[in-house]
Amino acid sequence: MALLDVKNVRKIYTARFGGNQVEALRDVNFSVEPREYVAIMGESGSGKTTLLNILAALDKPSSGKVFLKGRDLSQVKERELAAFRRQNLGFVFQDFNLLDTFSLKDNIFLPLVLSGRKYDEMEKRLLPIAKVLGIEELLEKYPYEVSGGQKQRAAVARALITKPQLILADEPTGALDSKAADELMKHFTKINEDGQTILMVTHSVKAASNADRILFIKDGEVFHQLYRGNLSNEQMYQKIADTLTVLTTGGVKGE
Repeated sequence: MALLDVKNVRKIYTARFGGNQVEALRDVNFSVEPREYVAIMGESGSGKTTLLNILAALDKPSSGKVFLKGRDLSQVKERELAAFRRQNLGFVFQDFNLLDTFSLKDNIFLPLVLSGRKYDEMEKRLLPIAKVLGIEELLEKYPYEVSGGQKQRAAVARALITKPQLILADEPTGALDSKAADELMKHFTKINEDGQTILMVTHSVKAASNADRILFIKDGEVFHQLYRGNLSNEQMYQKIADTLTVLTTGGVKGE
């Protein structure tokens, strides 16, 4: 069974003044299997962020359904949503979203604290994650004392510590220099190889070239899919770049 199933999702926004309607998503269909690493790409305004918000249960589709491990997200009651997200989804944001008054360790622990977990359990969960991400020596430092790449690795640790079904990453390399971005993507690959399912929205061809499958969104719908197969990252990079050229110049929809 697919871990994530998106069926006929449509999203229409009505302008506050004038009542004009904007169709942000139209008939979006795709699924994500357990342990898969999927990137979503598309031009600004293509609907990527709207889709990510719906997958995160931060917004609801105008029509269609999203299922996470068979559960219809529209059936999760409003008062249960925060707990549902903590238990099932891990989030990695472009701007880190770390609290400056908390150490990196306390930032990472925050979702477990909100879930009422015991300190011993939190410590036990943290150590292997910190080791994989190379931040063991930084845990007592504060966000303003570390680099952007180190902040983002702490944010990834915070996303992983709840043992989520799915990691949702929104432009995770967007605020990083090229060296830190490359390092983060290596960590993403290792985390995925260890069994974590990842869905990443990105503008970066280089970041996307690490994924197993790319979904290209254009005008609110999945326009094309690209599968890695046996391609190297360099070959994947070229195929993604070629596909984006077709997207911007107009091409034939397909897989």
